[in-house]
This record gives sequence, C-alpha cells and structure tokens, in this order.
Amino acid sequence: MKTKLLDTLTFSEKRENLLILLKDGPKTLEDIRTSLNVTSSGMIPQIRKLEEQNLVRREGKNYALTDMGAIITSVFVPLVKTIDIFEKHEDFLKNHDIEAIPPHLLNRIYDLGNCRLVESNISEIYEPHMDFFEALSKSKKVMGIAPIFHYSYPPFFLKLAQSGVEVSLLLTHDVFDKIKKEYRPMLDEYLSLPNASLYVSDEKIKLASAVSDSFFSISLFFKTGGYDSQKDLVSQDESAVKWGRELFDHFMQKSSRVNSL
Repeated sequence: MKTKLLDTLTFSEKRENLLILLKDGPKTLEDIRTSLNVTSSGMIPQIRKLEEQNLVRREGKNYALTDMGAIITSVFVPLVKTIDIFEKHEDFLKNHDIEAIPPHLLNRIYDLGNCRLVESNISEIYEPHMDFFEALSKSKKVMGIAPIFHYSYPPFFLKLAQSGVEVSLLLTHDVFDKIKKEYRPMLDEYLSLPNASLYVSDEKIKLASAVSDSFFSISLFFKTGGYDSQKDLVSQDESAVKWGRELFDHFMQKSSRVNSL
C-alpha cells in the first residue's frame, strides 16, 4: 500500500516538477510560475501539500527543499527521469541490446536527459546522420567508439584532426584491421598528428557512440544481433555529454593505444 508521502510525490505532476526545479536551489513564486508555466492559484495548493509533508519550506520570498526533501528528491528525480526516458523511447530500447552499455552507466541512463531519436530515411539507411557530421564539425574535442566501419569515417575524422580538433577514436580489432589494410596512408597521417589518438579494443563492443563539446550520439545493435544503422539516440544536454565521455573512458581503459604502424 502506498504511503501518504509517496502519494504526495506521485499523484501530481505539478509537485513532481516543483521538486525537480527546487533541486537546483531555492526559487521565488515568480520563478516557479515562469519555469513551470503555471499560475499562482494552481501552484500554491501543491506547495502547501509539500510543506505539510516537510518536503518544502518557505525562506523569506523563496521556496526551498527541506533536508528531508533534498534527500528524497535526490532519489526520486532520477527515477522520474529514468521512467521518462523509457516511456519516450520504449520501442527503441526494448528492441535493442541495451546491456551493451556498462551497468554503472545504464543505471544512470536518465543522464541522457532530453534525448531524441534520429532516424534515417530508407534511401539514406547506409549514410551517417547529418546531425552527427554537423555537430562534430563544430567541435573542439571529439571522442568516438566504432564497432562498425563506414567508408566516410576515415577521411572525415582525419580532416577533423588536421583542422586542429582533438580527436580520440576507439575501434574494434576488425574495424582497425580493415582501415589499416584499405586506408593505410590516411591512418599513418592521422597517427602522426599530436592532437589525434587511437585505441583498439579486443572486446566485441556492441554499441557505437560519438561525443563532442556539446553533443552526444549513441547507436545500438538489435537484440537479434545486427547493427542498427538507421537510428541514433542523440542529446545536447550537459549531463549526456558527461555520460558519453564516461562511456568512452570505460572502454578506453580496457583498450590498447596505437601510436604508430
């Protein structure tokens, strides 16, 4: 049976949104109205309920989380955001191998924030998403994980590195061997640049990702085994960029750096 406190947290979207807002610090009623697009008459009764449960308190003109409210919100907010991710992208996530994501990051999938699904047209199914190229082209730092090969990647990432972008790439052995065999001059040129690094993993990594200064993209394999070249989850949230860098670091720590051929 739900407790009265749990009812307070879950039975009102306005109360949920207010707790999420106050997690970032105290807010005036005007701040709350503006941020949540609500009226005073609609919000004040919800504030009173949170005050009654000792989750929110009044501090002069501001409303803030109580100590108990801060603790509960630190657990409650990730749950709400995780549910939101799975509800928005239910079909994508249930049909793809999300267990390829390291457990400690999968448990924080809510960090992908306001992610959206980018899908190629059937006629473009074998082409990388333009969002991907455009976002990385405007970056100062790029990290990429590639368990699959695409003919446009070697010249694209070489050009990025030649333009001064700090580029770090992590490849599976199969992809590395193919590039070494078919794109040897480009690979030699890439490895000669001081701002370019390359890592090779012995693992069969079942995801592809790219992360830049303000962009993160991840694509997954189907549960049936094939790689989905048509759909990417992308996000520009700061938390998603941080999550993406941690994803790269996780696999990099278990990979070998290639300094020359």
